[in-house]
Amino acid sequence: MDGTNDPAEPDGGPFGRPLFDSDTARALSRVGVVDVGSNSVRLVVFDGAARSPAYFYNEKIMCALGSGMSETGRLNPEGRKRALEALRRFQMLGEGMDTGPLVAVATAAVRDAEDGAEFCAEVERETGLKLWVIDGREEARLSAQGVLLGWPGSYGLVCDIGGSSMELAAIDGGTVGARISSPLGPFKLADLKGGKKARKTHIQKTLAAMQKELGEQRNRLFLVGGSWRAIAKIDMARRGYPLHVLHEYRMRPADLRATIKHIEKTDLDMLRNASGVSSSRIALVPLAAEVLREVLKTFKPRDIAVSSYGIREGLLYEQMPQLLRDRDPLIEACRFAEHKDARLPGFGKVIYHFLLPLFKSASPERRRLIRAACLLHDVSWRAHPDYRGEVCFDNATRANLGGLKHSERVFLGLALLHRYSNKRENSRFSDLDSLISEKDKNDAEIVGKAMRFAAMLWLKKNARLGELRWFPKKKMLELHLSDEAAPLYGEVARSRFAALASALGAEAVVR
Repeated sequence: MDGTNDPAEPDGGPFGRPLFDSDTARALSRVGVVDVGSNSVRLVVFDGAARSPAYFYNEKIMCALGSGMSETGRLNPEGRKRALEALRRFQMLGEGMDTGPLVAVATAAVRDAEDGAEFCAEVERETGLKLWVIDGREEARLSAQGVLLGWPGSYGLVCDIGGSSMELAAIDGGTVGARISSPLGPFKLADLKGGKKARKTHIQKTLAAMQKELGEQRNRLFLVGGSWRAIAKIDMARRGYPLHVLHEYRMRPADLRATIKHIEKTDLDMLRNASGVSSSRIALVPLAAEVLREVLKTFKPRDIAVSSYGIREGLLYEQMPQLLRDRDPLIEACRFAEHKDARLPGFGKVIYHFLLPLFKSASPERRRLIRAACLLHDVSWRAHPDYRGEVCFDNATRANLGGLKHSERVFLGLALLHRYSNKRENSRFSDLDSLISEKDKNDAEIVGKAMRFAAMLWLKKNARLGELRWFPKKKMLELHLSDEAAPLYGEVARSRFAALASALGAEAVVR
């Protein structure tokens, strides 16, 4: 997904007109979504580049609407009061943030409760907010679309757990296929008679029926939902994983099974203190872990990826035209950042073409990261000069970006760190050193030092800097300066070109 054949770009290249400035994208520039779940009620307001939106506002209230429903058949009375209060607040916040009408959906607890329709009527009467109660298959579809917002063209099985239900949806090539819902949420399991043995039998029978309908699903397993994210946090803490970003966190089945065993034998307060999971969430983790163990046994996934994107992001994806869906979320976000924050928007394109000869044989995935780095090379210029490198690194590794593996985050961050600094010793990178290979570290340094040098030849966004020629067998780096750039090749520029050549282990030649 390097974007080089994007039909929406007039010049056919990777730097055509971004879509965030089009009418269709502007219509999605600020969208408010409300998700009334069995455990939490949440408002998310998306803003920015529509294809890779920032979270302008995000608030969650733990209401536990589905708690005790198996016995009473009705919504938790205290949770219902809390939810109504939260929705009244969310409606006012949406008006204040000019989101337009909030899109609000309710899932398993409200659709299953005897008083669900009564609750929806009360919400509309008290707040003016209309709740759309969706069935399990629709919930599964929207969750899968949320995954596609972050991973266009992905494939595998999306598993979304809430308080009262668990949904599965197959995705293949960016399309949502078969999907099914089940009552395997922790609230439902907590009320099941017969203890752990009865729960295990119930979970196994339910998953066997789901597998029969879905067929073999031995690809990637995408985990969506708060209980899964809590388990991922515990996995990070157990493994001592250094980058605490849940989105795109990868786990091997063996590691995840080890974490499930760790959850079984460890005191919940100890787990909560070590992982930072909230007390309301940690109470549901043991039951969710029982489900996850059987999901792994039943579907035997190749690997597991955590998605922070789910039903709320799926609702945003639902409103996107196909032209926008087809765009690369990483590149669109970087374009938007350059447009908004760079001193000279458009110069990233110049730098990209200037340094690309250094990476003639690079894969499309690597060119995509280089392109992102060039777009972001100047967006942190307002930071204090002594900290620009670290600010860039933090932005890349911890920003809420879609379409980035953790190793790619670190590569991008390291390239931007070297945009402002020749050395990385004693920097924030040291803690994440283990997440990328030595070759990737070297490539990121080359990208960063090439950007650092090219920025010295700054003229305008359509400048002709000249040409780099790289002869890897001869270990020779040639610089052919254009007439307009030659006067800019001063003392500091010469030093930075020498540093680039040194990173390549090459002889520097200027023509």
